[in-house]
Amino acid sequence: MSAPIRMAGRLWLEKADQGFLGRGRAELLERIAELGSMARAARAMGMGYKRAWDMVEAMNNLAEAPLVERTTGGRGGGGTRLTEHGRAMIAEFRAAEAAYERFLAMLSAEADDPERLHQLLGRLALKTSARNQWWGRVGAVASGPVNSEVTLILGGGEPLVAVITNPSLRELGINEGVEVAALVKAPHVVLASPNDPPPPAAANRLCGHVDRIEAGETDAEVALRLTGGNTVTAVIRRDELGELGLAEGTPACALIEASHIILAVNR
Repeated sequence: MSAPIRMAGRLWLEKADQGFLGRGRAELLERIAELGSMARAARAMGMGYKRAWDMVEAMNNLAEAPLVERTTGGRGGGGTRLTEHGRAMIAEFRAAEAAYERFLAMLSAEADDPERLHQLLGRLALKTSARNQWWGRVGAVASGPVNSEVTLILGGGEPLVAVITNPSLRELGINEGVEVAALVKAPHVVLASPNDPPPPAAANRLCGHVDRIEAGETDAEVALRLTGGNTVTAVIRRDELGELGLAEGTPACALIEASHIILAVNR
């Protein structure tokens, strides 16, 4: 019996048509964060000190801000540390890598059946009007008499709670461990300061920093980059930008009611 076909590949992030961040470089950054020393990080990965620094300098030169910086003084006489931007880039890469691995696994599951593979690719090409679309894995399901509360763990590690009817839960085959897509329309996302408590109706509070703002005459679209790398898009009134003190780089939280989240499965 012949072995099944399996889709394989490696994810690379590029900037200016140059390799920026891949699996090996991400591991090097994680080692630096863990060990606080370029020499120890290089040794742990079985590579030379110069090669490790060459990799880091290549990333620093392409990045908007340094990912790694030297430290001086202190009891250990200085070392190397990961910057906040470096930590954010690792989180973004790992989230993208997890999504890429899920994509390859889906393709591999259908690779021996051309017709089913074609159908899968067609479903993946489906577009919706929801500006927010995230993939996550079901961590818990709490069922009540009419509705069920489904807790997803997003690719960046954030929990997201959705409420759906029990018939929908059964029809979608949602249970613990299942991979699910969560969709939220941008006008259903409320933005707030991290210091403000969420209103009682909002079951979800996702915090990060403002990544992008596109302001029109009356409304503004605000993209919030979460710590784990996912992006939340909200549409608010333009005057709320000033009221909330929102600008690129400022911290903010997205409040999303559980009933405003639509769940979908790839079947």
